[in-house]
Amino acid sequence: MRIRNIVILTGAGISAESGLATFRGSDGLWEGHRVEDVATPGAFVADPHLVHSFYDARRAQLAEVEPNKAHEALARLDAEWDGELLIVTQNVDDLHERAGAKRLLHMHGELKSGLCLGCGERSPVEGALLDYPPCPHCEQKMLRPDIVWFGEIPYEMERIETALMRADLFVSIGTSGAVYPAAGFVQSAKYRGARTIELNLEPSQGSIFFDESRMGPAGELVPALVEELLADRA
Repeated sequence: MRIRNIVILTGAGISAESGLATFRGSDGLWEGHRVEDVATPGAFVADPHLVHSFYDARRAQLAEVEPNKAHEALARLDAEWDGELLIVTQNVDDLHERAGAKRLLHMHGELKSGLCLGCGERSPVEGALLDYPPCPHCEQKMLRPDIVWFGEIPYEMERIETALMRADLFVSIGTSGAVYPAAGFVQSAKYRGARTIELNLEPSQGSIFFDESRMGPAGELVPALVEELLADRA
């Protein structure tokens, strides 16, 4: 099967190797907080101070980590692949961008972005939202983290579905296979005839849907897969 169009889904596992905590630990907490207290619209209404403090800390942590070999390999694929490619990440960090990836979509939002509840515009954020800076567009002090919380619709789903319809290969990297709609991407791609590959530290909840599962660190598996793809394209 000749591969021309590729969709790659990345999850917390790829950034964990750079030192960023995965979204939800085995104890059900995220950095010591209940997810329900920091990752829902209701949580923000109930305690914006806590939510801003939480995401400000996550944003500050980004400055302390670097992209790893898996991020760098995907950036290389992005630069050298002459077919269609879309990297869809569930992660809200900027490690893919810092590695050099450009054909990239953040379906769950970005830590370094703010969403204004006043005018609906998005703007880059480097400092602390807990300082309640004004929106650059409307000057209201109504910025919230530009994160897709539980109960909200992920970004650019139509674009993702279009890419999945055209994909010859779907690759999932470092995901649990538990969070929808991303967990259903493999079935969508497979239904339309794409080859499907999972790269993960351990089998995910969706492993049964993949044609092939490779277990191990993303920093080893992703560069190896990229080498295969670039070697086979001729």
